[in-house]
Amino acid sequence: MRRLIGIVLLLLSTLPAPAQEQRPASFVDAATVVPGLVVDMRYFGSDNFVGRRIDGYEKPLCLLTIQAAQALAEVARDLAPRGLRLKVFDCYRPKRAVAHFLRWAKAAADLKNKQAYYPDLDKAQLFAEGYLSARSGHSRGSTVDVTLVDGSGELDMGTPFDFLSPRSNMLDPGVSAQAHRHRMLLGAAMSTRGFRPYEKEWWHFTLRGEPFRETYFDFPVR
Repeated sequence: MRRLIGIVLLLLSTLPAPAQEQRPASFVDAATVVPGLVVDMRYFGSDNFVGRRIDGYEKPLCLLTIQAAQALAEVARDLAPRGLRLKVFDCYRPKRAVAHFLRWAKAAADLKNKQAYYPDLDKAQLFAEGYLSARSGHSRGSTVDVTLVDGSGELDMGTPFDFLSPRSNMLDPGVSAQAHRHRMLLGAAMSTRGFRPYEKEWWHFTLRGEPFRETYFDFPVR
């Protein structure tokens, strides 16, 4: 009997761990916290560099850790007197979504949205150049892709969101003076409330002192 139990335990230990499905209590829907937040979750639909909905995005929600959502709310309150609001494109990203990106990157013939999102690079370069990563900070829950909007829509930032090119570098000298000012305004507003920018992507910010520095979550966005 002991031998049989040992065999059963050994077999159970070799089974893959079940996917995490429940949202932890430490995550919130940012739209319930951030005043005036505009939510345009690109990976819930097909308007993204892959060209289809990404695994793990079951609803168009911006989920963030409580700390990141509260800090983003402070940014929104700072910008409101200027007539500006925040618009988010991606927030928490499940690990299964990152795995989807990895599979897509290996499919050399799948170039559906190349001209719109990465015309200057071969898709095989996107990981090497730092535009995509096998372990995304978004999966820790305190990273957000964001821009500014006014009454007329998105401010000119020089490139669209997720335009995977050196032209999206925060300090790229090739953008117009107006786009540069807008990038600096967004960067300053986010930095003031504790977010750290990513130099290659003007839209990408991570909360300093994020609560889950080493934890990469996989519960779906729903």
